[in-house]
Amino acid sequence: MFSEERRRLIVERLKGQRGTGVEALAEGLGVSRETVRRDLLALEAEGVLRRVHGGAVLTTEMQPEPPLARRMKQHRPEKEAIAQAVAAMLRPGQTLFIDAGSTTALLALALAPLSGLTILTNSPDVALALRSRQSEHEIMLLGGWLRQDIPGVHGESTMAEIMRFNADLALIAPMALHPTEGATNYMVPEAEIARLMIQRSRKTVMMAVSSKLGQISRAQICACTEIDLLVTDFDGSCQEQDFLLAGVKEVIIAGHG
Repeated sequence: MFSEERRRLIVERLKGQRGTGVEALAEGLGVSRETVRRDLLALEAEGVLRRVHGGAVLTTEMQPEPPLARRMKQHRPEKEAIAQAVAAMLRPGQTLFIDAGSTTALLALALAPLSGLTILTNSPDVALALRSRQSEHEIMLLGGWLRQDIPGVHGESTMAEIMRFNADLALIAPMALHPTEGATNYMVPEAEIARLMIQRSRKTVMMAVSSKLGQISRAQICACTEIDLLVTDFDGSCQEQDFLLAGVKEVIIAGHG
């Protein structure tokens, strides 16, 4: 097989499986791992992919997220199921960090009927959703800068406010979640906020629809070993066992008993 054909097949496999490893590529193509690594180097030089630990991911996957209003409509039933599953775990008296995103905005709706939580968030959408439904929670909207392309407040003042608190749980909705690369966001300020929320919390709950699993964005939030619980809706494209082996302590599939 010529190198051009082999590299075309590598790209096709990456498109279909969102980050196939070197070992699997070598076996599937019937070549050595060294040959696959040379091909990945060549494709990376062309800007087609980026090499990551154990494999590669297509650069086309590292794109900004669409606007929040559009994301609220995408995979909404799955996001609502995840939100309900997380809400069912919470107890009065807990203090929560909640970051900004479409899944956490839907989480706010699921939290509204509950009571007795202290909610610290950088998301105006989360804070307003809880306030508009007259929820019986203590709600603090963190201060900071607000930009058109980032759904939550951010900046040094936001980070300073987060540092003032110790939370029971950080409820985070990343743009992407990969077994070897962990949780990532496209925008660096968002990743910084989520990372600090995790550092100031006893436990971390990651909320991610299955379309985000196996994907990678540019700015890391945390490694899988830092995730206490992943709540998702697996569709079979990325196996639960992959994340458990990567260090996630527990996985719950929303909507499943």
